[in-house]
Amino acid sequence: MVARVLPMMKMRRETVAGLLLVCSLFFPIGAFAEGLTREQGDAILNELRQIKTLLERQQRPPAQQPPPVPEKVSLKIGAEHALGRDDSPVVIVEYTDYQCSYCNRFHTGTYPEIRKNFIDTGKVRFIKRDLALDFHPKALKAAQAARCAADQGKFWEMHDLLSANPNSLGPEAYAKYARDLGLDAGPFNACIESDKYITDIRESGKGAAGIGITGTPSFVVGTVNDDTLNGIKIVGAQSYPVFEKAIKDYLATQPRGTPPN
Repeated sequence: MVARVLPMMKMRRETVAGLLLVCSLFFPIGAFAEGLTREQGDAILNELRQIKTLLERQQRPPAQQPPPVPEKVSLKIGAEHALGRDDSPVVIVEYTDYQCSYCNRFHTGTYPEIRKNFIDTGKVRFIKRDLALDFHPKALKAAQAARCAADQGKFWEMHDLLSANPNSLGPEAYAKYARDLGLDAGPFNACIESDKYITDIRESGKGAAGIGITGTPSFVVGTVNDDTLNGIKIVGAQSYPVFEKAIKDYLATQPRGTPPN
């Protein structure tokens, strides 16, 4: 009997309720005398009630799940390419890949708001680290280009150009960016060709893996005690409000940091 009635589950709940009403009205007083026993009628009514219950459960909105608890991590902080005050109460470390389109999305969308509201106001120190992914063949040399530009005091300027152009990487692009930034081409090119920073870039990637970060962009937001950053992971090109909340939460715990209005 259930097998014959199951297709009725596609009916609207009101239809099933109507059938229940009809069955309850007519089965007891006459239908059973026409070849349908009371037991059979009761069985049909029970099955219809079960179908009605299933339909009500399907139409009931699912219970909202609480957001996942951010994963806490710790990592060592040393000599870094950083923006913001050295004594900023909150620190953000970003692991980036210059060939990553999602890193570009963060750089052009969320990052300017973080810089304006928190880095430039002295509330956040922003640190860049490399995570050149193996499946991005140009990422390693792009990271090298940024570090070679740093030799001439132009790390962040080169970083901004690389981050804004993930689809325009390669020797010609690096040479053009170097000219645009007024770099001395000889030392810059020699630096890239020497693979001077490749080991450091790969060590940065190993550090990311050590705290469970395998994709870009990924971030650690928290506070520094001595030379250790204790914070939470934020994975992916999240929207500005995600970072704003994390920053304000940590600012609220610091005696010298007051949450911005």
